[in-house]
Amino acid sequence: MTDIKTIENADDVQIAAWLEEKLSAALSATDGPVVITVPGGSTPFPIIEQLLKAGLDWSRLVVWPGDDRVVPEDHDASNTGKLRALFEPVGAEIVTLTIMEQVPHFDLAWLGMGGDGHIASLFPNTDPKLDEERQIARLTPDPLPPEAPFDRITLTLPSLLDSDEIVFVIRGDDKRQVFADALAQKHDLPVARLLGGAKQPVTCFS
Repeated sequence: MTDIKTIENADDVQIAAWLEEKLSAALSATDGPVVITVPGGSTPFPIIEQLLKAGLDWSRLVVWPGDDRVVPEDHDASNTGKLRALFEPVGAEIVTLTIMEQVPHFDLAWLGMGGDGHIASLFPNTDPKLDEERQIARLTPDPLPPEAPFDRITLTLPSLLDSDEIVFVIRGDDKRQVFADALAQKHDLPVARLLGGAKQPVTCFS
């Protein structure tokens, strides 16, 4: 496992400033596109709104959802639809996850985590593997979250780990404890498996 930096009590503005710094450096390091993956759920979207105030060359940014619910993009539960509404007006490209898509190397993988230790839509019941051959998988969480009772499509552990850097944003004491136990390898939940396979820098805002 790589060394992991934890930053406590950071608000949305501080996290957005950190992301702006990372994206600015990545854009300066290449003339080509910068590719990131972004989580769903309620936490990232206020941070993204702050981030989009930055004066970056958004036309060179390619955004992959880390996962999505298998619903139309105009559905309220669609992560992709929400990302399009935020990023496309500034010129960024949003990718729609499909199991046939070739997943690129990510400049930055931004992740969240559920209270059950799931990341993206790699829930404990799906038994995610570090040596998974698929880059993208369609899965059914069990139990299905009542707020989003849909099948999922998700990047796999190898896809998420094919990145220069990983950042987590985790809110809530219960989740912080699950993450701390993952760092200590006290359980084998999906987040612990990812952290165990990480070789790149990992930052956790909590």
